[in-house]
Amino acid sequence: MNKIAIGISSCLAGNKVRYDGNHQLDRYITGTLGRFCELMPVCPEAEAGMGIPREPMRLVELPAGVGLVTVANGIDCTDQMCRWIDRKLAEIQHSGICGFIFKARSPSCAIADTPTYTVKGGLKAKGPGLFAADFIKRFPLMPVIDEGSLHDPVLLKNFIARLSVFARWQEFVLAVPDAAGFVNFHASHKLLIMSHSPQAVAALGSIVAKCKRRPSREILDEYGRLLMNTLLLIATTGKHTNVLHHCAGYFKKDLTPDQKKELQKVIASYHDGQVPLIVPITLITHYARMSGQSYLLSQAYLNPHALELMARNHV
Repeated sequence: MNKIAIGISSCLAGNKVRYDGNHQLDRYITGTLGRFCELMPVCPEAEAGMGIPREPMRLVELPAGVGLVTVANGIDCTDQMCRWIDRKLAEIQHSGICGFIFKARSPSCAIADTPTYTVKGGLKAKGPGLFAADFIKRFPLMPVIDEGSLHDPVLLKNFIARLSVFARWQEFVLAVPDAAGFVNFHASHKLLIMSHSPQAVAALGSIVAKCKRRPSREILDEYGRLLMNTLLLIATTGKHTNVLHHCAGYFKKDLTPDQKKELQKVIASYHDGQVPLIVPITLITHYARMSGQSYLLSQAYLNPHALELMARNHV
């Protein structure tokens, strides 16, 4: 499958762009995710022309708002950074990026955990870096994560699921779909949506039902918002188990008693944490092909991107 383009804080890719001239290479990102994703490095400070090496900076609460200020000399770099951010976000708009991995605790790239100080140096609060804050505001549906959260298996799988669906959704919207295409997109993602929120399947279906000929921009935006917000909900083992039993229900007339027993045993093994999700999914896909269950075979849930497949190989 095609690689998914994602932005990444440049230091995490091993580029020596940090304030001290070093990097923060994350080998999981470059060595594992990099096999399935096209990594597009971005360093706000370096690209904004602040030099390498450079004086360390931090966020400071200024009269005009939170600003980027050098630690030792108190030089206000906010305007310089904001001008670059405006240009960069306009560039990213047309870059094909489908997600972003940010550097935690960075005054430009942190999603939520970089300190903001008062003018006198006291700790005020923690929040996003300047670039990350504007990025999320400009692209609210695009999946983002920081490198620390990638090492949490639950958050990693959730990010990968959102990334894969967002890439498919972007490709779908760019194709200028008609009503039939819209129905097919929703139908093929029902099981995947169900694994995050069973209730959202009907809610998204009601949006699709509004479309008579060709979905308007407003309808597509409404569907896209609810779809991506639904995927923020964690797909738990219990939700996956529910989807797997739902799939098994399609084989009531097609499997022998022993095959049904085998399938239920594999689903139970997944539920109990003895095998990864890919094991029952592989068996269900096999039975779907054997019995010609076209609906199941059309499901994105059973036909994951290679990146999703990698994540599913872990319990």
